[in-house]
Amino acid sequence: MCGIAGFIGWEGRHDQLQTIINKIQASLHHRGPDARGSWVSKKDKVIFLHTRLSIMDLSKSGNQPMLSSCERYIITFNGEIYNHLKLREELRFYKKNIKWKSSSDTETLLESISILGIDKTITKLIGMFAFSLYDRKNKKIYLIRDRYGEKPLYLLNLQKGIFAFASEISAFKNIPGFSPNLDL
Repeated sequence: MCGIAGFIGWEGRHDQLQTIINKIQASLHHRGPDARGSWVSKKDKVIFLHTRLSIMDLSKSGNQPMLSSCERYIITFNGEIYNHLKLREELRFYKKNIKWKSSSDTETLLESISILGIDKTITKLIGMFAFSLYDRKNKKIYLIRDRYGEKPLYLLNLQKGIFAFASEISAFKNIPGFSPNLDL
C-alpha cells in the first residue's frame, strides 16, 4: 500500500504549495511510511505526490514519483503488478538493452508504457493498482485503476480549474477551497 495524490491546474505560491504538499503527505503517511516524494512542474501546472511502502524493491531506486528512462513519462503508483517480471522479459523482445535502475514493478510499468504505449501496456497488466501518469510530450494526464478497483483513487474538481486526486479523501482536507460536499 502506498499513498498517491496530485493536482492539475495549481497556480498558487510556491511556499503555500510546499505547505500543502507536506500536509497531504503527512495525511497519507500511514499508507507509505518508508519514503516521501513529489514532482512539480510549474510550467505545466502539474504536481504528483507519493508516500511509499517499500515491498518489492527496498532501495531508493524504487522511490516515486518516478521518471521513465526516456524522460517522457512521470508516474505516481499504488499497487502491485503481479506479472511485472514476465513483462520485463517480454520488453526485451522490443528493446534489447534496457538498463533497469531498480527491481520495482513501477519501473517495469513505466518502461512498458514507453516502449509499447499506454493502451497496450494496460491490457497486459495483472495486478491491483491505481496510478497517475503524466505524458510530458503530449501534455496529457492519465488516471488509471485496475479492472476491479481494488486500489482507491478519489477525484476532486475544485473551482478555478483545479483538479486533484488522491488515494484517500482525507488528503483533500489540506487543499484550500475544499468543501466536503459530495456531488451524487
